[in-house]
Amino acid sequence: MLETASATDRPYDLLIVGGGVNGAGIARDAVGRGASVLLVEQDDLASYTSSASTKLIHGGLRYLEYYEFRLVREALTERERLLKMAPHIMWLMRFVLPHSKLVRPAWMLRAGLFLYDHLASNMTLPKSRAIDFRTHSSGRPLKADYTKGFVYSDGWVQDSRLVVLNAMDAGERGADIRTRTRLVHAERVNGLWQATLEDRTTGTTQVVQARALVNAAGPWVARLLADTLKIPNSKSVRLVKGSHIIVPRVFDGPQAYIFQNPDKRIVFAIPYEQKFTLIGTTDIPWKDAPGRVGIAPDEITYLCESVNRYFKTQVKESDVVWSYAGLRPLYDDASANASAVTRDYVLDLDTQNGAPLLSIFGGKITTYRKLAEHALEKLAPVLPAVAGASWTANEVLPGGDMGEGGFDAALGRLRRAAPWLVPSLAWRLLRNYGSRAYEIIGEANSMKELGDVLGGDLTTREVDYLIDREWARTAEDVLWRRSKLGLHLNEAEKTKVADYVKQKTA
Repeated sequence: MLETASATDRPYDLLIVGGGVNGAGIARDAVGRGASVLLVEQDDLASYTSSASTKLIHGGLRYLEYYEFRLVREALTERERLLKMAPHIMWLMRFVLPHSKLVRPAWMLRAGLFLYDHLASNMTLPKSRAIDFRTHSSGRPLKADYTKGFVYSDGWVQDSRLVVLNAMDAGERGADIRTRTRLVHAERVNGLWQATLEDRTTGTTQVVQARALVNAAGPWVARLLADTLKIPNSKSVRLVKGSHIIVPRVFDGPQAYIFQNPDKRIVFAIPYEQKFTLIGTTDIPWKDAPGRVGIAPDEITYLCESVNRYFKTQVKESDVVWSYAGLRPLYDDASANASAVTRDYVLDLDTQNGAPLLSIFGGKITTYRKLAEHALEKLAPVLPAVAGASWTANEVLPGGDMGEGGFDAALGRLRRAAPWLVPSLAWRLLRNYGSRAYEIIGEANSMKELGDVLGGDLTTREVDYLIDREWARTAEDVLWRRSKLGLHLNEAEKTKVADYVKQKTA
C-alpha cells in the first residue's frame, strides 16, 4: 500500500538514514536546534556497528602511533564530556598495560602515555603511572614473565544503550524516529528530497519530503549512494570486521588489561557483566556485502592466543560463551594494513540541484557527539534550520540526571525509595536507566507489582517500558541491545521473553 504525501504536507528539514550512534547523535543535535527531523533505520537501533564495539570511551592510545593527533585530542576531550552526560551507562575504567620486550620498548610506552595524559586540556581522570607487577594487585593474573607495566585511564560505555538514549532524547524533543523502516528510493524534486520509505513490519510504503538528507548508513554508506540514490562519489568506505569473545571471568578486580601482540596489534581483556571477561578485537578486511557478520574460528584462536601470552589462567576456544562481530565502516585512506586505516571521519556535502546530501564516512563512538556538531556546521550554510548554536556538550542524556554523589549515592537513594527491590535489580535498573529507573518502578510497592518475572530479575514492567519508550520489538532487542541479559538467562527463559514481546507487539 502506498501512502503519498500531498503537496500541502510540510517537508521535514532533515531526513536521516541510519539508526546507529552517528545518525541518532545528529538527530538529537538537529532537533534541539529547532529543526524538524525524521530518522529511519532499516532494523533496530544500533543493530550493527554501534552495538559491536569494544565498548570503550577512549582517545585511542594506539592511534598515536599513526600520528592521529587531532582525532586523539578530540576523542579525549569528548571522553570527559560523555562521562558526565550519561554517568549511568558510562564510567571510568583503569587499563593495565604490561610491558613486553618483544613489541614496543618501555620508553615508547611511557612517552605515548605522557602524550595521552596531556593532549586534552580538560583531562580530569587519574593520570598514567608505572607499576611493578611483583607488588601491585593487578599483577596477580599475569604470568611471572611480566614484571613491569603501566596503568592509565579511559572510559567504558554500554554502546547500544548510548544510541537508544540519543534517539530517546531526540524523540522527546520532537524528532520522528522510525525503526524497521527502509529508504527504498530518494531523488531531488523541485529543490527537495522526495523519499519512499518502506515499513518493514507492515510492508506499507510512504512518500515523504525533506529539505536535506543525511546518509549515516554506516557500512551501507557507499551502497546507499550508488544503488539507492544513484549518485557518484569519489570517496569510498573500507569495511573492517572486528570480533569479540566473552568467556567466564578470567581475573578479579575492576581493572581492564590491554595486551600488545607480536603483530603490533593490541587486544583488550575487560570485566564484563559481573561474571565474564570480554576479549577483543580483531581487524579483518571485509570484501563482501555489508550485513550481519559472525566470528570465524581463526579469530577465536587469535584472541585466545593473544591473552594466553599474558594470563596465568589460559583461555580455551571451548570457554567462549558468546561472541559478536561487526563491520567498521572506515574512510578508505588507502592504507595497506587494516589496523592502520584511519579511525577519523570524513563529512562529504553534495549540494547539486539544490537539496543538500551529507554523507558520513568513518567515525567512532567516542567522537559521535562532535561528529554531529561538525555535520550540522557543514549543513548550516545550506540548511538554516540547523544553524542554531551547538548545545549538546553539557546536556545530560535521558537518565543521566542522577543527582549528587555519583552512581553509588544514587543507588543508595534508589534503595531507600524502594527498599523492597532485589539489590541486584536495583543496581541493574540504575546502571541501565539512571533516573529513568523510577519510571519503570512507578507506583509499585513490591516485586510482585512489577509484574511477572520472565527470567533472572527481568520483569514484565521493564519489558513494557522497553517496548513503549525504547522501540524494542523483539526478544533480541531486549536481551542483547537494550541489555545483555541474554548472557544470564537460560533457553526456556529467553523463549518466555520472546513470547511476551511477541504478544505485546502483535
